[in-house]
Amino acid sequence: MKKSYFEAFLFLIVLILAFLFVNSYMGVSNFFKTLMLTAHDLLLNTVFFIMAVAVITGAFSGLLFEFKVADLIDVILRPFMKPLYNLPGVSVMGIIATYFSDNPAIIALAKDKRFMKNFAKWQEPLLCNLGTSFGMGLIVSTFMIAQGSKMGYNLVPAVFIGNLGAIFGSIVSVRVFSSFTRKKLGEYDDSEEVINVEYEAGNSYGSFTERLLTALLDGGKKGVDIGLGIIPGVLVISTFVMMITFGPKDPTVGYQGLAYEGIPILPYLGEKIFFILKWLFGFSNPELIAFPLTSLGSTGAALALIPKFIDLNIITPNDIAVFTAMGMTWSGYLSTHIAMMDELGYRFLTGKAILSHTIGGLAAGVFSHFIYMLL
Repeated sequence: MKKSYFEAFLFLIVLILAFLFVNSYMGVSNFFKTLMLTAHDLLLNTVFFIMAVAVITGAFSGLLFEFKVADLIDVILRPFMKPLYNLPGVSVMGIIATYFSDNPAIIALAKDKRFMKNFAKWQEPLLCNLGTSFGMGLIVSTFMIAQGSKMGYNLVPAVFIGNLGAIFGSIVSVRVFSSFTRKKLGEYDDSEEVINVEYEAGNSYGSFTERLLTALLDGGKKGVDIGLGIIPGVLVISTFVMMITFGPKDPTVGYQGLAYEGIPILPYLGEKIFFILKWLFGFSNPELIAFPLTSLGSTGAALALIPKFIDLNIITPNDIAVFTAMGMTWSGYLSTHIAMMDELGYRFLTGKAILSHTIGGLAAGVFSHFIYMLL
């Protein structure tokens, strides 16, 4: 009881200090008005757009699985898994599943004993970092390409480089994590890659038209689920991030309680380390630090920042490449890693998994920046 009272008093003290801090800048009325208007605008103009992207990409993914295109990709990529990741070839299924949906998709594979029979004990935890590196990949890529018309650029090359960066980051993440799992679980390879696990490909019955429509609609429904799932992250995390990223819309007038106004804490911190951010990632503005920080908790929430960056004209194609790489690689891993490692049965390695994935995400961003500069 004493501990719970202490937490209650501590929370109240922090809440009162935060309230006084905000009041000294924005005023209570402006703060709550901005809070509601920002969340409302994000819901209408960002969440529903991301949901639309998710439905379309979900329908497209459904077609790829229904007509065995995903199986073909699996066959093509399998030979690369051992040299790149030191994992069995079947692990490419985890990449495909998460790229077309989200991080937890790899857990469904991990529950299949036929699939897991291919892995040595020390390789099993690596599936968490491998799958997370490609979570929402198709949605992130499609969303970024769609912003090209607003920016006046063809962003396909930048997004392609970002995907290459995510691959590089995933390799770094898995390889670093494997150095910990080997020590903890041993390196004896008791796996036999003899199982060919197939994808679930819709009903695979009926006429071509029936299969086509079923795949489209079922895939679209999964997109709706993803779109609904990102609402809390976007409205809570993005609203908070927006309100510590941007200042008053008109500095000469001051705070008016408009959407996207706030106290620019992140740019202040970003300016202190801007020379590092510019060298590592090529960022053109300190405010851009908000994207990778938000990606730690929710990629969907991070995507909500892009339209605002475009409106302020502070984002470049290089930034899009870096954002694509880091958004895909991190995929909100701080909010999913613990649960995923727990589901895999390796909770005691969660700290090492998070450390490895943090390094992988940074590597993905740096790689994308320098490749973009070279090409």
